[in-house]
Amino acid sequence: MDGATPSDSVEVGATVDAARRTLLIGAVATSAVVSIRPALAQTAGSVLNCQIPVPERGKGMYIDPTGKLVTPDTPGAFPPSPRDFTGEEVRKALQGSNLPGTTREQSQAYLNYIRKLQNGQSGFTCYASLQMPRR
Repeated sequence: MDGATPSDSVEVGATVDAARRTLLIGAVATSAVVSIRPALAQTAGSVLNCQIPVPERGKGMYIDPTGKLVTPDTPGAFPPSPRDFTGEEVRKALQGSNLPGTTREQSQAYLNYIRKLQNGQSGFTCYASLQMPRR
């Protein structure tokens, strides 16, 4: 015999098992990172492409300068936007530019409406996603 005792071979076997487990955990963790990063990038991209209707379709209402829905005969109120705005367009407008195809006053009224969106309204999830801090 080479001088090794049965307990020595048990210790070597335990060390090999521990090393295999560590390698397996590392492989699983690497796989998770590779899977999660593209998902996060896709999420960031989808936030910028999501749609916010101003106001929700079918309401037949105009928007006053404070962002409230009012009847079409309200003085100073703006008609609904003919198209939805993307998250990217709203993000830029929140930073100081106008929403596409709007005057400064109309853009501000639309942004005031968007800021008042609540859970369950069309565009709320998109707007809420824009408020999340990015890394």
